[in-house]
Amino acid sequence: MAGDVLSQSEIDALLSAISTGEMSADELKKEETEKKVKVYDFKRALRFSKDQIRSLTRIHENFARLLTTYFSAQLRTYIQISVASADQIPYEEFIRSIPKMTILNVFEVPPLDGRILLEVNPNISYAMMDRVLGGRGVSINKVENLTEIETRIMSNLFERATENLREAWSTLVDIDPQLTDFEVNPQFLQMVSPNETVVVISLNMQIGETSGMINICIPHVVLEPIIPKLSAHYWMQNNKSKESNPEDLALLERNIRRAEVPVCTELGSATISIHEFLALGVGDVVQLDQKIEDPLIIKVGESPKFTGQPGKLNKRMAVQILDLIKGGDENV
Repeated sequence: MAGDVLSQSEIDALLSAISTGEMSADELKKEETEKKVKVYDFKRALRFSKDQIRSLTRIHENFARLLTTYFSAQLRTYIQISVASADQIPYEEFIRSIPKMTILNVFEVPPLDGRILLEVNPNISYAMMDRVLGGRGVSINKVENLTEIETRIMSNLFERATENLREAWSTLVDIDPQLTDFEVNPQFLQMVSPNETVVVISLNMQIGETSGMINICIPHVVLEPIIPKLSAHYWMQNNKSKESNPEDLALLERNIRRAEVPVCTELGSATISIHEFLALGVGDVVQLDQKIEDPLIIKVGESPKFTGQPGKLNKRMAVQILDLIKGGDENV
């Protein structure tokens, strides 16, 4: 698959050949139909199934939603983050595909071994920093000469986002992400061997009118202990185990029935002034808006549940329930 990835100069040369007539689209189609042998690159071993890649995509779709909420609160502007793609490629190919000068956040994720990489396109990283400093979110790419203050601002912004990564991964494994390194040149960052298979999840990020990519690089060594959990079979078994047990439901129902809730009856209401309220004394009478022949409202908690009438039982004041209020819960 590495041979299918063209550089920008190769793409320009191909377009130029087509436009000058040196090569036609029909010739390209003919070569494609004549090609019967599929080239397999042993350096690019596919170590994850499509099912496992889909599971990782679902996890990071949740991560994208959490990041959208987090950055919207931090930057106080329109943010939209979504998963663009998820692929498995050699680490060397990933390093060659990102800009020569970019924002690289390296995280350890104990108890898993190894480190994961969060690469942030300079366009959006500078727009984010501009918002933090009170600007309108304008992007100015000068990542090659970051000041110490700019470096600290950017690393802090993504270090506080580790809680969102922990929450997104919680359905798979409990991790404790920790930002361990901050780099701008990918050539100085060698996390794994060049031929090591990595999963790259690309997120498309929109900040106001500025857009760019966030790439999450996860080496195979990090995911190896939890690969069985990435299969659909595991998810189905996990969901099946969460099905309700009849005995547990019966126990829960008994406990709920023993729960104490306040029950009160409203005799009526009245509106008086503050002056009248302060002048109230023993023996004064307040006229309520409730008629004697009208039923009273009986509340369970804050919800009206029954209608009733007042009376006495064994020389004590009591209320007799007459009917259920429509919409009330008959099991209360």
